[in-house]
Amino acid sequence: MSKFRNEFMKTRIALLTLVALLLVSPTVLPAADAPLHSALALLKPVAANVSYTDPADPRQKLDIYAPEGAKNLPVVFWIHGGGWQAGDKTGVQLKPQAFVDKGFVFVSTDYRLLPSVDMVTIFHDVAKSLGWVHANIAKHGGDASRIFVMGHSAGAQLAALMCTDDRYLKAEGVPFSALKGCVPVDGDTYDVPAIIETAETRLRVHGLPMPKYGHRLKFGNDPALHRDYSAVTHVAKGKGIPPFLILHVADHPDTTAQAQRLGNVLKNAGVPVKVFGARETNHIKLNANLGLPDDPATKVLFEFVGDCLKK
Repeated sequence: MSKFRNEFMKTRIALLTLVALLLVSPTVLPAADAPLHSALALLKPVAANVSYTDPADPRQKLDIYAPEGAKNLPVVFWIHGGGWQAGDKTGVQLKPQAFVDKGFVFVSTDYRLLPSVDMVTIFHDVAKSLGWVHANIAKHGGDASRIFVMGHSAGAQLAALMCTDDRYLKAEGVPFSALKGCVPVDGDTYDVPAIIETAETRLRVHGLPMPKYGHRLKFGNDPALHRDYSAVTHVAKGKGIPPFLILHVADHPDTTAQAQRLGNVLKNAGVPVKVFGARETNHIKLNANLGLPDDPATKVLFEFVGDCLKK
């Protein structure tokens, strides 16, 4: 009996310790793509691994989530992050369920990655995927004239660029008029030259080595290309740029500065824009928590899409 009591007490202490850690330190929680959110995101695609070009690379595929009996529903087109060199379309956490529950078709796309392809090839992959959605989403209950383009981190840069530089979507037959809104989430590359200068200056003044594969090299190491790959370069009046909601981590200096930079450029061009800084969160959690009922950024997100759909 004494042995049993000792084992019971050890187990009880271990459980109490784990609970205490979870309450005190968020760092012990799983990351965005870890089992915690995977277990909650039980919704399965109604169509998985759909090729958006022919012939298709294994990464030129997308997943579609939709309510049963969907017809003429607004569409969310989601672009994953990962520094343009990692991540995939399955890292959507709670978002498909949250949007499907509110009457949306949700599409998550893959694209080819650095260093296997260059940056502009990634842009064209995302545009081709969106072109496929525009041409085919009605078969899955979506309305091709009501598409929201969203993405996190690297996906935020891609989303913002697709919705400001119309060359990519025009090549795929997608007019800006089909886009109801754009939601980039915690991106730091809406102005590529600015983030390169900021990051490199920070390292230089502290006597630290430059990154071996930082933004300068990812974006081609050509200042002209850096400007061309920046959403702020392409914002202009009269282009039909859709309304923007720019979500960012409130206490992150780089993503905050970039969000404000893009927001100001859009505002000066007469494009409706809201910039929202989420507090008490971080780069991973902001994305992973989108879809939670009491999450402040989620509330702002659904208010934004609701307002856009009224217009």
